[in-house]
Amino acid sequence: MGESKMKKKADIGLIGLAVMGQNLVLNMNDHGYTVAVYNRTVSKVDDFLQDAAKGRDTIIGTYSMEEFIDSLERPRKVMLMVKAGEVVDKFIDQIVPLLDEGDLIIDGGNSHFPDTNRRTQRLKEKGIIYIGTGVSGGEEGARRGPSIMPGGNKDGWPLVKKIFQDISAKVEDGSPCCDWVGDNGAGHYVKMVHNGIEYGDMQMICEAYDLLHRGLGLTHDSLHEIFSQWNQTELDSYLIEITRDIMKMKDSDGEVLVEKILDKAGQKGTGKWTGISSLELGVPVTLIVEAVYARSLSALKGERVEASRIIEGPQGLIEGDEKEIIEDVRKALLASKIVSYAQGYMLMREAAKENGWDLNYGGIALMWRGGCIIRSAFLGKIKEAFDSNPSLNNLLVDPYFNSVISDCQSSWRKTIARAVTAGIATPAMSSALAFFDGYRSERLPANLLQAQRDYFGAHTYERTDAEEGEFFHTNWTGTGGNVSSSTYQV
Repeated sequence: MGESKMKKKADIGLIGLAVMGQNLVLNMNDHGYTVAVYNRTVSKVDDFLQDAAKGRDTIIGTYSMEEFIDSLERPRKVMLMVKAGEVVDKFIDQIVPLLDEGDLIIDGGNSHFPDTNRRTQRLKEKGIIYIGTGVSGGEEGARRGPSIMPGGNKDGWPLVKKIFQDISAKVEDGSPCCDWVGDNGAGHYVKMVHNGIEYGDMQMICEAYDLLHRGLGLTHDSLHEIFSQWNQTELDSYLIEITRDIMKMKDSDGEVLVEKILDKAGQKGTGKWTGISSLELGVPVTLIVEAVYARSLSALKGERVEASRIIEGPQGLIEGDEKEIIEDVRKALLASKIVSYAQGYMLMREAAKENGWDLNYGGIALMWRGGCIIRSAFLGKIKEAFDSNPSLNNLLVDPYFNSVISDCQSSWRKTIARAVTAGIATPAMSSALAFFDGYRSERLPANLLQAQRDYFGAHTYERTDAEEGEFFHTNWTGTGGNVSSSTYQV
């Protein structure tokens, strides 16, 4: 007992020794931090100490919550890497009675931002500082340098800033992919949007793969070369890199592995949360929502197999100059990606207004520039766009992105037309083009929609020849009174 009391207390403690938790502990330890660890199933503590953490005497294993809290330097810093939802609340309830005023709890899981709003406020009343932190980069990112997006009670930022920035990914000039995001659930909100954009990026790459493999009949060796080449262009990114690698991976029998994987996608909910938030805020994040629905449609495998035998349509073949079609698909992917990020930034801007967050949009692009799943060279250009114009309404009107889309537009339209003619579904790329055409239209047919609403529900409308904010109602049928419905804005 005397010997353990002589041990140096830990700089930070982490609860939850699944792969992400273990890798973050090793990352912190590599950077000179003494870390205490605890896991609900305490046998995992010994497993960790005897395996991945073997020989590291500055990782302290603990076997009860009391021992864990007692091993921490004050103000205590406790990081949770546990399943989002009820589990987080249960751990908070166990930890809080053992903490003192000014101690800090960090939730590094994929928590839903309203939960982080609630927890930050509840713990503030008890004198405990709470930070909700988005962590992206998967297992490898956690080990070598993730993207870290902290938000919550800003009093906690000076306590963790050095640790987080030390362990985070760095871009070319050494800048850390971690900075303070904003109050309450801002960090988890930005991580949620990151995950929504990730859904969109993945779906668009899958659509490009489908057009080239099924449509053009290209081999996986050819696709490996194509994705390698694309990674030398504006599409340079982690997701293109891994797609390149997937194309050459063979199964034990020498066959291409990806073709043996069932086309039935899973999801954990963060893309859905992004879509729900976009509907609540009235922001048309159409591409991410289509990417979520594409996964839902893929899950209907049995129905799709049956329908394929009954419903007739084109056979999914694309004809023409191979080289030209490949380049058109690349440009369609790039243009669609610009729209996806534009929509994600529109959503964050509206959420910031709604929640009173002061978000640094260039800083968010920097946080996503390295370490995370959507890391790409492209994000450097987004940072430049917001650095030169912090009040930029939409990436589509930024001079750089406008010029790129202008260059890609013809290829984008040809790609969607070929997909439609061949009967290959491209929900993400197609919705991106539809949004783009809607956004650049001075006039949309919503005038007719407003007339319809007024006709059947007396919902009123505004006029082009009157002041904005003045509402009118027409008695379209000549019967009934001249009573109009009250109006509301979404």
